[in-house]
Amino acid sequence: MVETLGDALDHGWRLELRCTRPSRLGTAKVGRCEYAAALDLVTLVCTRGRAFPLSQLASRMKCPRCGDIRPRILFVAPGHVGRAVGGR
Repeated sequence: MVETLGDALDHGWRLELRCTRPSRLGTAKVGRCEYAAALDLVTLVCTRGRAFPLSQLASRMKCPRCGDIRPRILFVAPGHVGRAVGGR
């Protein structure tokens, strides 16, 4: 079972960040953001540690384009389609 950054690295997973901020937040029109980027798993392991839980990763991320604090993190196992976790 893959539960930590170290596990994900050992199993060859890829991580992606996707911002899905809608065009409106409440009554304010803010403009839609669809930013997407691959995350460097080695850097995450170096900065967060091998034991950092994947379940907490989304809560520590922020979209670099719009600043939204609820981006989705996709965990992509080798040979599989990603599964989004966190965010909206």
